[in-house]
Formats: sequence, C-alpha cells, structure tokens
Amino acid sequence: MCRFLAYSGVPVFLEDFIASPCHSLIHQSLHAEEAKTGTNGDGFGVGWYGERSEPGQYREVRPAWSDENLLSIARQVRSHLFFAHVRAATGTATTRANCHPFVHGRHLFMHNGQIGGYGAIRRKLENLIPDALYGVRAGTTDSEAIFLLAMGQMARGLAAGEALAAALSTALSLMEEAGTREPLRCAAALADGETIHAVRWSSDDRPPSLYVCQKADSVVIASEPVDAARECWQALPCNTLATVRGGTVSLTPFEIALRQAA
Repeated sequence: MCRFLAYSGVPVFLEDFIASPCHSLIHQSLHAEEAKTGTNGDGFGVGWYGERSEPGQYREVRPAWSDENLLSIARQVRSHLFFAHVRAATGTATTRANCHPFVHGRHLFMHNGQIGGYGAIRRKLENLIPDALYGVRAGTTDSEAIFLLAMGQMARGLAAGEALAAALSTALSLMEEAGTREPLRCAAALADGETIHAVRWSSDDRPPSLYVCQKADSVVIASEPVDAARECWQALPCNTLATVRGGTVSLTPFEIALRQAA
C-alpha cells in the first residue's frame, strides 16, 4: 500500500511535512506502520499550488529516501496546498508516468488502494475514459484511470465527490461482472487549488488507513500521522468523504452503488 499526505492552510515549506517530522512521508517510505509493507520504494511524487492556477509537479522512480532533489525542492518550495505520495506498486510498472500525484488542468489526484482483479477489467475500464481525456493517460495504473473517469464525470457537471463515487462505481460494476472476489479499496485525494476532497472507502471491512489533523491554521490528511501529536490525528471513518476548504473540514457519507458499466 502507498502512503500519502495532503496539506491545506497557511503557506508552509513542503519539508515541514515531507522531511522534517519524526514520521514524515520520507520516513514512511521506509518505515510505514499501517500498511501491508513497511517499504514504499517504487517512486514518489509531489504536487503543489503556487501563483499559477495549474499545480507544479515533481515525480521520480527513485525511492523518496534516496533522492536529494526531493529534499532540495521541499526545502525551497512553499505552498498553501500540496500533495505528496510514496508508492508501493501493485502490479504495474515502476515508471515516472505511474507515480502520483496525477495532474490534469488545475486538478491534482493521488490514491492508495487497489481495484481487485484490475488485470481482468483494465481494458474495459480504459475504454470508458472519455475520448477527450484518453489522450491524457500516460501510465498504466488503475489510479490514473479512476482519476480520468472522475474528470470525465466532472466535465458532465457532477461535483467532485459525486464524480469520484461514479468512477469507483463503474470499476466495482466491472469487477462484479468479471466475477472477481478481490476487494476494491480506496483512499484518495482530489484538489483544485482551493478545495481538497478525500475519500476513505472499501468494499470489504479493511479500508486503507487515513487520518485528519485539523489545527487553527491548517488541515492535514495523511495515511499515517506524521508527528508525535497523536491527539490531533483522528481516523477518517470508513465510507466517508472529507471536504477541506477555508480551514474547515466537513464529513459526509460516501456511498457507491452498482451501476451499468457501459
């Protein structure tokens, strides 16, 4: 399982969460505590919003703990909203195009989890990506496919949470059609530069870990607490959508219904 972090609040340097804390994301890339494996060394990525509407992005296939460029960027870049992700691959290649977060226009997206039996449904799932977005697909992961399906739903007018639910519902329907017994597990975050939408959902009773830490000047959503202030970190309930905007966090049920995939 991958590990990730999303920050929204007063501008801070990326290193304040990626590198400096006792259980920073770089530390988690070697010593994750709430994942299937303690090592997440199949690449990493950061995405941040600055003075432009579209986010900056840096991704690499090297492990986060061994990339000096990541430390340099994190020390210099300050942002009011950023994503960071360390990857543990689940069946797809370790390439830059497969590293999170993914970018399209002003949107950032990252994911931790799995689509059960992805190999059996990959072709059908990719065929459902709208033509206008299919050319954007650069990698081979289920995560990027879900992102582009959600972007397609948002282009049709759905709100971000509804679009994510529709994309996951499509995947779940294809899994049911293929007869897979593996679960669909999803912890994901989607941002547009002002708002973060984070989801924790699973078709079984083992959703990926996801926590929220809300302070007076910031909100952090992370796979694992990054510091020793454990009283701040609250586990996001399963099957929940957390929306972060203007320093406030709202939680709503996140429901996925089976639907026709085609």
